[in-house]
Amino acid sequence: MPPSILLIPGSFGLPEFYAPVISAVAQAGYEIKALHLPSVGVATGQGRPGIGVPPPTMYDDAALIAGEAGRLVGNEGKDVMLVAHSYGGIPATESIKGLSKRDRQRDGKGPGGIVRIGYVTCLMPVAGESAADVLAQVPPDRRDQLAADENGWLYHTNVSAAAQLSFSGFPQEEGEAWIRRFPRHSAASFAGKLTHPGYSDVSVSYLICEKDRVIPPDIQRDGIAMIERESGRKVDVTTVQAGHVPMVNKVREVVDWILHMARQEE
Repeated sequence: MPPSILLIPGSFGLPEFYAPVISAVAQAGYEIKALHLPSVGVATGQGRPGIGVPPPTMYDDAALIAGEAGRLVGNEGKDVMLVAHSYGGIPATESIKGLSKRDRQRDGKGPGGIVRIGYVTCLMPVAGESAADVLAQVPPDRRDQLAADENGWLYHTNVSAAAQLSFSGFPQEEGEAWIRRFPRHSAASFAGKLTHPGYSDVSVSYLICEKDRVIPPDIQRDGIAMIERESGRKVDVTTVQAGHVPMVNKVREVVDWILHMARQEE
């Protein structure tokens, strides 16, 4: 049986940003859904309603992912594959606790479970580290210029600079147009420390983006080495000549990579 696929967006990432990839994978015969993380605002330029309510954390994101995966696994006995982008790799990793197929079989919980996670140029902390800890390794001149509003929701203060980082390789005007489409993102989510190294529970694939200026290739490779060291297993690595958002301008390559992973789990 083919796995069901959950796509976990990065920070500031609305599900519709991934529509070309979702559509192509679905046309290939796979069930796939992009999630709207609680840490991501509801629409362009917005956070989420609730003045005085603390913004969602990484753990809220992980709980949503676990809930979606748990429904597919518990209600339908399906195998599930997670595909995570950028920041999304951290809550996706956290969410695997108790839901891997290996753990479910060991505990006699029936068929199905999370079988693989695929990381697209993701932040990769060890247990006890946060997204902010990994981003601290990026040179200061390569970091996004962000500010938080009065309710704790981040936004880009320099659209031009943000476009040059996240959308390197795009015409400047197109990159800036993308940045202006972004919702706001919860500042608190970057402080959540990973408590469960889910990459040790399932098969792992990684799509290295060689031209990424947000998470440079050396940091991506350091993350892969860490996963192999912590899990004791090799990571299935693919490379693509792309910046931080290959699902926008390298759709075919991303789709082929997802299909390659999915076919290994059939």
